[in-house]
Amino acid sequence: MEHAHATAQALSLSLSVSYLRYIPLFPLLGVLFNIFLGHRLGRKAVNIVSPGMVFLSFLVSLHAFWNLPEGGRLVDTMWLWISSGTLHVDFALQVDQLSAMMILVVTGVGFLIHVYSTGYMAHDHDVARYFAYLNLFTASMLLLVLGENLLLLFVGWEGVGLCSYLLIGFWYTDDEKASAGKKAFIVNRVGDAGFLLGLFLLFWTLGESNVWTLSFSTIQQHIAAVPAEVATVICLLLFVGAAGKSAQIPLYVWLPDAMAGPTPVSALIHAATMVTAGIYMIARLNFLYALSPTALSVVATVGAATAFFAATIGLVQTDIKKVLAYSTVSQLGYMFLALGVGAYTAGVFHLMTHAFFKALLFLGAGSVIHGMSDEQDITKMGGLKSKMPVTFWTFFIACLAIAGVPGLSGFFSKDLILEEAYASPLGSPMLWLVGTIGAGMTAFYMFRLLFVTFFGENRASHEVQHHIHESPASMTVPLAILAVLSIVGGYFPLLHFLSPLFGEHHEPHVAPLIKYLPTVVGLGGIALAYVMYVLNPAIADNMARGLSAFHKLLFNKYYIDEIYDAVIVRPIVGMSNWLWKVWDAIVIDGTVNGAAHTMEANGSLLRLWQNGNVQNYALSFLIGAMAILGYYLW
Repeated sequence: MEHAHATAQALSLSLSVSYLRYIPLFPLLGVLFNIFLGHRLGRKAVNIVSPGMVFLSFLVSLHAFWNLPEGGRLVDTMWLWISSGTLHVDFALQVDQLSAMMILVVTGVGFLIHVYSTGYMAHDHDVARYFAYLNLFTASMLLLVLGENLLLLFVGWEGVGLCSYLLIGFWYTDDEKASAGKKAFIVNRVGDAGFLLGLFLLFWTLGESNVWTLSFSTIQQHIAAVPAEVATVICLLLFVGAAGKSAQIPLYVWLPDAMAGPTPVSALIHAATMVTAGIYMIARLNFLYALSPTALSVVATVGAATAFFAATIGLVQTDIKKVLAYSTVSQLGYMFLALGVGAYTAGVFHLMTHAFFKALLFLGAGSVIHGMSDEQDITKMGGLKSKMPVTFWTFFIACLAIAGVPGLSGFFSKDLILEEAYASPLGSPMLWLVGTIGAGMTAFYMFRLLFVTFFGENRASHEVQHHIHESPASMTVPLAILAVLSIVGGYFPLLHFLSPLFGEHHEPHVAPLIKYLPTVVGLGGIALAYVMYVLNPAIADNMARGLSAFHKLLFNKYYIDEIYDAVIVRPIVGMSNWLWKVWDAIVIDGTVNGAAHTMEANGSLLRLWQNGNVQNYALSFLIGAMAILGYYLW
């Protein structure tokens, strides 16, 4: 009742403004600049305008944040977008507590990634196209989180899907990178099909009660019109879309391949934008998911399974970006675990802290790759601590945060999720246990990555070692800022800030063992990684040889891509080829072409008589007359 009263109060405090439109507009102006003027005015102009547009969006977002009514929202209605009978959809943007946090993360972290890109892409000749895509990505994500209705959210939803394809396959002349972009696009289309079906079912279910709307606030006011069993189907279909965008089992397979794009793109996709879309959507529709404990149970179970599954794969990967990719899949699983047990505040809290330390990890990895002449294999690195000190210390802070070390941002959000997973009425000890084991693996593989990359002897070739250097200030300054945010992010009063939407947060009451064991397990994972990769690296080698079959299984990612290829991709391609070569070419084209050939043959036969010879025509008349006469005589 307290939550419902708070929600009703929030809906009644709507302040009409006219400046929210500029938040997505500025990056869109950056897109137009890069398309029409970028190549003409040169790299320097592009490097100023592209990040500058995102920074202006950040300033407007700050203004909206400071002017947000307590417990209320800001609404910017621009025009009537769709009008059909009783359906009226406004092109309207809103900022409430949830979207205020999201736009600050998207524009703040996005601005740092744009600045970082000016250094990272300094030698790429097509920088205007790169920043056009990056600006469009940012604008699409802002539209997604600012949209006042489901239709605008879906426009942004599809926009980030398109931009992920463009950015992952940015270096499209490389077939591997182009294929990775196509894979991301196609897998997301599978999820989006489920999302659309859920959206249509929700729309028509409300329409049966004469509520023709797509507005979040109106849907929430009439949510009682949705029967519980229909709500379950709607929520599960929407979750299919969320599983695609936010890389959950079974639609996670696109995200590790997304590493084919430039590293700043990986940071933008994995930290601040696309992968958080599914989390945001479920949190935004929390009043709908509250109708279906079954759907929430599915969300929690899939989230926990994904967190554990992806963490096991991350234990043995040697590509620095692939380790971080599976880490992202795992961390998104924790967010879905929180949403599934009804701890929406905890899930959104982890979304924010994860944006800080995961962006830092990817940009730190990009700095290492930049300094190592584009090398990504950590087995060919080592000893970078002294040669790249800023990169090392910022990367170290990010590893501490994601490992849940007390005092850093990840500690507050991840521990809160695990406590809620145990104490919530929708939670269970099993969910807590799976999450705790996953936390230990997270700490282990992240510090394995740190120790192998930055400690010991450098294992690169002499030529690469000669060129190792710290990254320029345009790359290290964003690292330093994100490092500070990774430390202090957990102290933001986000739990209270989100209470108008999700209800006042109450600290879960759990036994000390439940509360502190995840931290102990995480510290144990760090200690184990130190022993195996710093004190005595032979242990890791011996374990890999002794458990070679298991190590190979994890290294090859459980052969999921190969299984999908054999069970789904090849049969579909084979069926498509059959439809093309047999059904289309022989049956359809054969029928059409056969009719044409028959008419052509008949025409050719008739042309034998139509040769202009009067004697032939007279003979034809004579034969015809004789045939008619013979018929009647017979």
